[in-house]
Amino acid sequence: MKPLILIVEDEDAIAQTLTYALTTDGFETKHVRMLADARATVRAAQPSLIVLDVSLPDGSGFDLCRELRAGAHANTKIPILMLTARSEEVDRIVGLELGADDYVAKPFSPREVSLRVKTILRRSGSAGTKSANVFQLDTEAQRISFAGQPLALAKREYLLLKTLLERPSRICSREMLLDTVWGMDAESGDRTVDTHIKTLRAKLKAIRSDLDPIETHRGMGYSIDIKFVA
Repeated sequence: MKPLILIVEDEDAIAQTLTYALTTDGFETKHVRMLADARATVRAAQPSLIVLDVSLPDGSGFDLCRELRAGAHANTKIPILMLTARSEEVDRIVGLELGADDYVAKPFSPREVSLRVKTILRRSGSAGTKSANVFQLDTEAQRISFAGQPLALAKREYLLLKTLLERPSRICSREMLLDTVWGMDAESGDRTVDTHIKTLRAKLKAIRSDLDPIETHRGMGYSIDIKFVA
Protein backbone atom coordinates (compact mmCIF):
# COMPACT_ATOMS: atom_id res chain seq x y z
CA MET A 1 0.00 0.00 0.00
CA LYS A 2 1.33 3.43 -0.98
CA PRO A 3 1.62 6.11 1.72
CA LEU A 4 -1.48 8.31 1.66
CA ILE A 5 -0.84 12.06 1.53
CA LEU A 6 -3.78 14.25 2.48
CA ILE A 7 -3.70 17.59 0.63
CA VAL A 8 -5.79 20.26 2.38
CA GLU A 9 -5.87 23.14 -0.10
CA ASP A 10 -8.78 25.25 -1.39
CA GLU A 11 -7.08 26.26 -4.65
CA ASP A 12 -7.69 23.46 -7.15
CA ALA A 13 -4.82 24.42 -9.45
CA ILE A 14 -2.30 24.17 -6.62
CA ALA A 15 -3.80 20.90 -5.42
CA GLN A 16 -3.60 19.44 -8.92
CA THR A 17 0.11 20.27 -9.29
CA LEU A 18 0.81 18.76 -5.88
CA THR A 19 -1.22 15.67 -6.71
CA TYR A 20 0.71 15.17 -9.94
CA ALA A 21 4.12 15.60 -8.26
CA LEU A 22 3.28 13.31 -5.35
CA THR A 23 1.65 10.54 -7.40
CA THR A 24 4.59 10.63 -9.81
CA ASP A 25 6.86 9.98 -6.81
CA GLY A 26 4.82 6.96 -5.75
CA PHE A 27 2.37 8.40 -3.23
CA GLU A 28 -1.38 8.02 -3.03
CA THR A 29 -3.16 11.35 -2.55
CA LYS A 30 -6.50 12.65 -1.37
CA HIS A 31 -7.48 16.29 -1.87
CA VAL A 32 -9.99 18.16 0.28
CA ARG A 33 -10.78 21.88 0.35
CA MET A 34 -12.24 22.32 3.81
CA LEU A 35 -11.09 21.72 7.38
CA ALA A 36 -14.25 19.73 8.09
CA ASP A 37 -13.41 17.31 5.29
CA ALA A 38 -9.81 17.11 6.48
CA ARG A 39 -10.95 16.14 9.99
CA ALA A 40 -13.22 13.44 8.57
CA THR A 41 -10.39 12.06 6.43
CA VAL A 42 -7.99 11.96 9.38
CA ARG A 43 -10.53 9.89 11.31
CA ALA A 44 -11.38 7.53 8.45
CA ALA A 45 -8.29 7.14 6.29
CA GLN A 46 -5.30 7.57 8.62
CA PRO A 47 -3.06 9.51 6.18
CA SER A 48 0.71 9.11 6.42
CA LEU A 49 1.23 12.90 6.11
CA ILE A 50 -0.83 16.06 5.71
CA VAL A 51 0.08 18.89 3.34
CA LEU A 52 -1.90 21.61 5.07
CA ASP A 53 -2.70 25.10 3.80
CA VAL A 54 -3.06 27.77 6.46
CA SER A 55 -5.85 29.86 4.90
CA LEU A 56 -8.96 27.77 4.26
CA PRO A 57 -12.61 28.76 3.70
CA ASP A 58 -13.81 27.36 7.03
CA GLY A 59 -10.88 28.26 9.24
CA SER A 60 -7.12 28.15 9.70
CA GLY A 61 -4.89 25.17 9.07
CA PHE A 62 -3.23 26.07 12.35
CA ASP A 63 -6.44 24.92 14.06
CA LEU A 64 -6.16 21.38 12.67
CA CYS A 65 -2.46 21.26 13.53
CA ARG A 66 -3.26 22.33 17.08
CA GLU A 67 -6.06 19.76 17.39
CA LEU A 68 -3.87 16.89 16.21
CA ARG A 69 -1.01 17.72 18.53
CA ALA A 70 -3.36 18.27 21.46
CA GLY A 71 -4.90 14.81 21.04
CA ALA A 72 -8.31 15.84 19.70
CA HIS A 73 -8.03 13.02 17.15
CA ALA A 74 -6.94 9.41 17.63
CA ASN A 75 -3.80 9.86 15.56
CA THR A 76 -1.86 12.76 17.09
CA LYS A 77 1.47 12.07 15.41
CA ILE A 78 0.63 12.43 11.71
CA PRO A 79 3.47 14.49 10.15
CA ILE A 80 2.34 17.90 8.90
CA LEU A 81 3.83 20.07 6.15
CA MET A 82 2.33 23.57 6.33
CA LEU A 83 1.69 25.25 2.98
CA THR A 84 0.75 28.92 2.75
CA ALA A 85 1.07 32.17 0.86
CA ARG A 86 2.29 33.80 4.05
CA SER A 87 6.05 34.12 4.21
CA GLU A 88 6.40 36.20 7.35
CA GLU A 89 8.69 34.72 9.99
CA VAL A 90 5.98 34.91 12.66
CA ASP A 91 3.72 32.55 10.67
CA ARG A 92 6.51 30.03 10.20
CA ILE A 93 7.25 30.15 13.92
CA VAL A 94 3.58 29.69 14.85
CA GLY A 95 3.26 26.64 12.62
CA LEU A 96 6.41 25.02 13.96
CA GLU A 97 5.53 25.83 17.57
CA LEU A 98 2.17 24.14 17.08
CA GLY A 99 3.97 20.98 16.01
CA ALA A 100 4.22 21.20 12.22
CA ASP A 101 7.16 19.23 10.82
CA ASP A 102 8.02 21.66 8.03
CA TYR A 103 6.81 24.86 6.38
CA VAL A 104 6.76 25.90 2.70
CA ALA A 105 5.68 29.34 1.48
CA LYS A 106 3.96 29.93 -1.88
CA PRO A 107 4.99 30.14 -4.64
CA PHE A 108 6.78 26.84 -4.42
CA SER A 109 8.14 24.04 -6.56
CA PRO A 110 5.87 20.96 -6.45
CA ARG A 111 9.00 18.85 -6.80
CA GLU A 112 10.48 20.52 -3.71
CA VAL A 113 7.30 19.79 -1.75
CA SER A 114 7.45 16.14 -2.78
CA LEU A 115 11.10 15.92 -1.70
CA ARG A 116 10.23 17.52 1.64
CA VAL A 117 7.41 15.00 2.11
CA LYS A 118 9.88 12.16 1.52
CA THR A 119 12.32 13.68 3.99
CA ILE A 120 9.68 14.10 6.69
CA LEU A 121 8.42 10.54 6.27
CA ARG A 122 11.93 9.15 6.30
CA ARG A 123 12.68 11.13 9.45
CA SER A 124 9.46 10.03 11.16
CA GLY A 125 9.99 6.40 10.27
CA SER A 126 9.36 4.74 6.89
CA ALA A 127 6.33 6.49 5.44
CA GLY A 128 4.70 6.95 8.81
CA THR A 129 5.09 3.40 10.05
CA LYS A 130 6.81 4.42 13.25
CA SER A 131 4.83 7.52 14.11
CA ALA A 132 1.35 6.65 12.93
CA ASN A 133 0.89 2.91 12.76
CA VAL A 134 1.42 1.75 16.32
CA PHE A 135 -0.36 -0.34 18.87
CA GLN A 136 -1.89 1.37 21.86
CA LEU A 137 -2.48 -0.84 24.89
CA ASP A 138 -5.03 0.18 27.50
CA THR A 139 -4.81 -2.48 30.22
CA GLU A 140 -7.37 -0.76 32.43
CA ALA A 141 -10.03 -0.89 29.73
CA GLN A 142 -8.63 -4.16 28.35
CA ARG A 143 -8.51 -2.62 24.90
CA ILE A 144 -5.87 -2.57 22.17
CA SER A 145 -5.87 -0.21 19.19
CA PHE A 146 -3.81 -0.42 16.02
CA ALA A 147 -3.24 2.50 13.64
CA GLY A 148 -5.77 4.48 15.65
CA GLN A 149 -8.52 1.88 15.39
CA PRO A 150 -9.73 -0.35 18.25
CA LEU A 151 -9.36 -4.09 17.65
CA ALA A 152 -12.30 -6.43 18.23
CA LEU A 153 -10.53 -9.18 20.16
CA ALA A 154 -11.68 -12.31 21.94
CA LYS A 155 -10.30 -12.84 25.45
CA ARG A 156 -7.40 -15.09 24.40
CA GLU A 157 -6.54 -12.86 21.45
CA TYR A 158 -6.36 -9.84 23.74
CA LEU A 159 -4.17 -11.64 26.28
CA LEU A 160 -1.88 -13.02 23.57
CA LEU A 161 -1.37 -9.65 21.90
CA LYS A 162 -1.00 -7.94 25.29
CA THR A 163 1.75 -10.41 26.25
CA LEU A 164 3.67 -9.65 23.06
CA LEU A 165 3.20 -5.88 23.39
CA GLU A 166 4.50 -5.88 26.95
CA ARG A 167 7.73 -7.45 25.67
CA PRO A 168 8.57 -5.45 22.53
CA SER A 169 11.27 -6.98 20.31
CA ARG A 170 11.59 -9.93 22.72
CA ILE A 171 10.99 -13.38 21.24
CA CYS A 172 8.21 -15.12 23.16
CA SER A 173 8.27 -18.91 22.81
CA ARG A 174 5.08 -20.81 22.12
CA GLU A 175 5.47 -22.54 25.45
CA MET A 176 5.75 -19.22 27.29
CA LEU A 177 2.72 -17.79 25.46
CA LEU A 178 0.71 -20.93 26.08
CA ASP A 179 1.51 -20.87 29.78
CA THR A 180 0.92 -17.10 30.18
CA VAL A 181 -2.31 -16.86 28.18
CA TRP A 182 -3.96 -20.27 28.61
CA GLY A 183 -2.36 -21.66 31.73
CA MET A 184 -4.14 -24.83 32.84
CA ASP A 185 -6.81 -24.31 30.15
CA ALA A 186 -4.46 -25.03 27.23
CA GLU A 187 -6.12 -27.38 24.76
CA SER A 188 -3.69 -28.51 22.09
CA GLY A 189 -0.25 -27.05 22.65
CA ASP A 190 1.68 -25.05 20.09
CA ARG A 191 -1.02 -25.25 17.44
CA THR A 192 -3.36 -23.29 19.71
CA VAL A 193 -0.89 -20.38 19.77
CA ASP A 194 -0.30 -20.54 16.00
CA THR A 195 -4.03 -20.51 15.28
CA HIS A 196 -4.61 -17.44 17.43
CA ILE A 197 -1.60 -15.64 15.90
CA LYS A 198 -3.08 -16.30 12.46
CA THR A 199 -6.40 -14.79 13.56
CA LEU A 200 -4.65 -11.76 15.06
CA ARG A 201 -2.72 -11.17 11.86
CA ALA A 202 -5.95 -11.25 9.85
CA LYS A 203 -7.50 -8.61 12.10
CA LEU A 204 -4.42 -6.38 11.82
CA LYS A 205 -4.34 -6.80 8.04
CA ALA A 206 -7.97 -5.71 7.89
CA ILE A 207 -6.82 -2.34 9.24
CA ARG A 208 -3.45 -2.02 7.48
CA SER A 209 -2.88 -4.63 4.78
CA ASP A 210 0.65 -3.37 4.15
CA LEU A 211 1.88 -4.10 7.67
CA ASP A 212 2.71 -7.36 9.46
CA PRO A 213 3.93 -6.31 12.92
CA ILE A 214 3.90 -9.82 14.41
CA GLU A 215 7.20 -11.48 13.50
CA THR A 216 7.61 -15.25 13.32
CA HIS A 217 10.92 -16.72 14.48
CA ARG A 218 11.17 -20.27 13.19
CA GLY A 219 11.62 -22.79 15.95
CA MET A 220 11.64 -20.00 18.55
CA GLY A 221 8.33 -18.14 18.75
CA TYR A 222 6.87 -14.70 18.03
CA SER A 223 7.70 -11.06 18.69
CA ILE A 224 6.54 -7.53 17.88
CA ASP A 225 9.06 -4.93 16.72
CA ILE A 226 9.41 -2.09 19.22
CA LYS A 227 8.74 0.50 16.49
CA PHE A 228 5.07 -0.55 16.50
CA VAL A 229 4.59 -0.02 20.22
CA ALA A 230 3.33 3.39 21.40
